[in-house]
Amino acid sequence: MLRIQRTDRSIIRITGEDSRSFLQGLISNDIHRADGQHGLYAALLTPQGKYLFDFFIIADGDALLLDCLSADADALLKKLTMFKLRSKATLEDISADNSVYLLFGKGVLDLLDDGKQTKTPDGVLLYADPRLADAGVRAIAPREFDPAQLGGSEASEEDYQRHRIRLGLPEAPLDLEKDKSILLESGFDELAGVDWKKGCYMGQELTARTKYRGLIKKRLVPVHIDGEAPAPGTDISLDGKRVGELRSVSGDLGMAMLRLQAIDAGQVLSAGAATLTPTPPDWLQLPESSDAKG
Repeated sequence: MLRIQRTDRSIIRITGEDSRSFLQGLISNDIHRADGQHGLYAALLTPQGKYLFDFFIIADGDALLLDCLSADADALLKKLTMFKLRSKATLEDISADNSVYLLFGKGVLDLLDDGKQTKTPDGVLLYADPRLADAGVRAIAPREFDPAQLGGSEASEEDYQRHRIRLGLPEAPLDLEKDKSILLESGFDELAGVDWKKGCYMGQELTARTKYRGLIKKRLVPVHIDGEAPAPGTDISLDGKRVGELRSVSGDLGMAMLRLQAIDAGQVLSAGAATLTPTPPDWLQLPESSDAKG
């Protein structure tokens, strides 16, 4: 088992009797999934259905804890406060007193009681990453907590990046672009980031239309890189035609946004002087054929 402190994450605490109701009308997932036993993964979208922020939410007693990218924390807090209106809810950034950890690898789920969200006597909140079982366990701990008490070995940033890229897990800001990314292109459906039965939320209409009309023409997928890794943002080509863009890079692994016809197994793509081979994860749901080439 490996563990790493995610120093790029912040925690927003939300309390008050209207906390759940006001969030329910904003986020892509059902807030009731944060039931004290499980966490949820969700996004906040523009009215046009484009990505703005993604985050994890867990319940801690009557409070909700929102784990977000630190670079987004101020803007997200400001956006949520704007939409709170007269709702009885209080939002505060409690990052100064808390740290976020990710634990992954063999035996990691043994940290949880019966696989459910667990709070240790030291006040550490542990919960399974709601996206994929293989993603690992996330933790919110008091700032003074010694993470070595959780066990395992300390992971490097490269260990973490290769872990999440192999699994095909998107991460802002490289993989998810504000005002541009569409949730269903980025795996939010299969990764339990969207609830199709919860009713309206900001950006819901376009998200639903995209799904039910089969409008997706490209997907974010892991790729294996042969040769010197190109910089993020490099165009990807197939037979001389642009079919996508490289996003995250870690050694010989990367994440790329590719048109569907470029994801067929075994196809070799080019990016700069390197060649890329798509390695879509088992959870990725693609059309039965690439007739959706568009």
